[in-house]
Amino acid sequence: MNPNILVPEVQQFIQENLNIDLTRLVLSKSPFLNISSKELAEQIAGKKTAEKKLPNWFKTPFVYYPPKLALEQCSSEQTAAYKSRLLRGTTLVDLTGGMGVDTFAFARKAEQVIHIEKQTQLSEITRHNAQTLGLKNIQFVVSEAENWLKNNSGHWDTVYLDPSRRISGQKVFRLSDCEPNIVQLQEKIFEFSPYIIVKTAPLLDLKSGLTELKQVCEIHVISVNNEMKEVLWVLDKDFKGTEPTIHCIGLSNSEEQSFAFKLSEEKNYQIDQYAKIQEYFYEPDAAWLKAGCFKIITQQYNVGKLHTHTHLYTSDIVINNFPGRKFKVNRVYSYKEFCKSEMPKLANISCRNFPLNTTEIQAKHKIKDGGLQYLFFCTDEQNELIVVETHKV
Repeated sequence: MNPNILVPEVQQFIQENLNIDLTRLVLSKSPFLNISSKELAEQIAGKKTAEKKLPNWFKTPFVYYPPKLALEQCSSEQTAAYKSRLLRGTTLVDLTGGMGVDTFAFARKAEQVIHIEKQTQLSEITRHNAQTLGLKNIQFVVSEAENWLKNNSGHWDTVYLDPSRRISGQKVFRLSDCEPNIVQLQEKIFEFSPYIIVKTAPLLDLKSGLTELKQVCEIHVISVNNEMKEVLWVLDKDFKGTEPTIHCIGLSNSEEQSFAFKLSEEKNYQIDQYAKIQEYFYEPDAAWLKAGCFKIITQQYNVGKLHTHTHLYTSDIVINNFPGRKFKVNRVYSYKEFCKSEMPKLANISCRNFPLNTTEIQAKHKIKDGGLQYLFFCTDEQNELIVVETHKV
């Protein structure tokens, strides 16, 4: 951490040059002594990333931005705020503190928080930013999570960790391959805290996670603006249930949608008849699709499902609270009819349960991405390949 970056003149330069060509800046001479052009570029890039991901950081003067990788891997303020609602009790240990976005959100709810981070410089930066953002109830410790657990005792209401999914520059996908290894550590953590929250990437399969983690009472599957962001696993040492509750959470700038169910409810729910396409058409939010909420969604939102493996839905009246994208149907083609028709030059294409993917369809039919028309290539209730031409509601 270079304290010279926090000088008012340097902060003003960063603010006034948010749209500067960073490559040119790095190759040019720095206008400040004791600050390299690379350091200036790193701060500008960090602040620009924060504008959408961390808006309160962006608006706060004298925030010091860490290296690019930390910013890429951190939570957004929006998902961190949701996470803080899962806090139990008044004390929390964050075993993978990083740049502190989640830690700071928890600190706004808890009385006492410990931030554990193995990188000395990142811990120093996060301590500075906590003071800058007015958070005074956080203790900062430089340590490996495993070593801290080995050398400390006592009781903590909640433990949080976000295991790193990039080891030696390579991405890993199994929980047991991440650092720290929560699969090995969970019993140790339960010795001094009955409640653990684990953040994982969207790619982790839910059933796989359930085989590796113990005492999972809740799973929170979170999307932001219909884009999958993270999965949260809540482990309760005293959980006596037979299976966790899965919470589908769709966050946006204007609202929050949620739905809770259990995998057994989804498995046991029977759809007596799949639906012919009606006037309105729906594509579920990414969180609902990730959670595997395919059948029970028809009961909750009073829509028909097209096919066992086609996770698209329809209704004769618009369902305004349906979680996901809503469309008005213009026309339904058989795929053979579509191939013989006059092709649109511009359209938004989605494929569900169809032998070709989006890229292949665009190339085959010479359709460019964009415009107001939405084409869904899918399989209907009669196992026929169809194309549904729609526009957004």
